[in-house]
Amino acid sequence: MRIARFSIDGNVAFGAVEGEGPDGLVLDIIKGIPYAEFELSGTKVPLNKVRLLPPVLPNKVVAIGRNYAEHAAELGNEVPDVPVAFFKPTTSVIGSGDAIEYPSFSNELHHEAELAVVIGRMCREVPRERVKDVIFGYTCANDVTARDAQKREKQWARAKGFDTSCPLGPWVETDLDPQDLTIQATVNGEQRQLGRTSDMIRSIEDLVVHITEAMTLLPGDVILTGTPAGVGPLHVGDEVAVTIEGIGTLTNKVIKRG
Repeated sequence: MRIARFSIDGNVAFGAVEGEGPDGLVLDIIKGIPYAEFELSGTKVPLNKVRLLPPVLPNKVVAIGRNYAEHAAELGNEVPDVPVAFFKPTTSVIGSGDAIEYPSFSNELHHEAELAVVIGRMCREVPRERVKDVIFGYTCANDVTARDAQKREKQWARAKGFDTSCPLGPWVETDLDPQDLTIQATVNGEQRQLGRTSDMIRSIEDLVVHITEAMTLLPGDVILTGTPAGVGPLHVGDEVAVTIEGIGTLTNKVIKRG
């Protein structure tokens, strides 16, 4: 099931996305929130009549760096012995169709297409065999990075945590096997990244176990699982799209921060 979060007439709701094609999609509004048992209301709204919002509002986004060997190599880095984890704040999260604001402190903005894991229940110290039980679904993500700031600052908080640096969307797919999916990024229609989730160094199970050894994850929290090779520059006016097999396409335009 595809679960979207949207705004219409000033009201925010969740809905199940039904249908196919850009003009045939409708939202069946959900009663309540999707992390618990819910019912579909039967009230349906055309998707093109609403504004899509970030599909979740995470308490935290935990991102993993250098989880694809070719990406680590393209930036001159070794594959780390343990997963490299960092945070992106909630103020970095935007939805599909929202603008990425080019930060004033950077001259080298990069796209990073990623599979995002959405957590469905509060969990801590999750054993490997229970990982699937705590996952709500999956969505597309773009770990937008101020690469020059990342190079000169030991902590990545500014480089990867600035406002609008975490596009998520367009919705959450709850029925998906994430082990071997095509993941790609295009800029102005030109392909930049193309990889498969099967090329991850550490699996989703590895990452959930590793993260929850240290912290509690809450419903709606997001894990970014790393990016394949091919990261590259974004400029004001560019349109960047992240497409993941079985999920859909997340599209954002880069604008000058006003």
